Amino acid sequence: MTEANKNALVLHLTTGGEPLVYALTEESADALARRLHKLMTAGEVYNPQLEDESRVLINFAHVAAAHFDELPPTRVYGSAKREPRGFTR
Repeated sequence: MTEANKNALVLHLTTGGEPLVYALTEESADALARRLHKLMTAGEVYNPQLEDESRVLINFAHVAAAHFDELPPTRVYGSAKREPRGFTR
């Protein structure tokens, strides 16, 4: 990715509802960015590695729109453990 902090994959499904957000590794985000157009056009299945070292299968035939963004302050699918934010006890 051209911006290292934009490794959150945001998927808007064809069925509507809230988008799905996945925390990708930087390498996985780079690889997916190069293939995203083809995956969306062909409706292919892809399995990127997530920040917590797990993998997810994404069927792009069910994705209406996909883009990269900065990770939100809350935990998302695949996010690695982070230091607590806000008020702590």
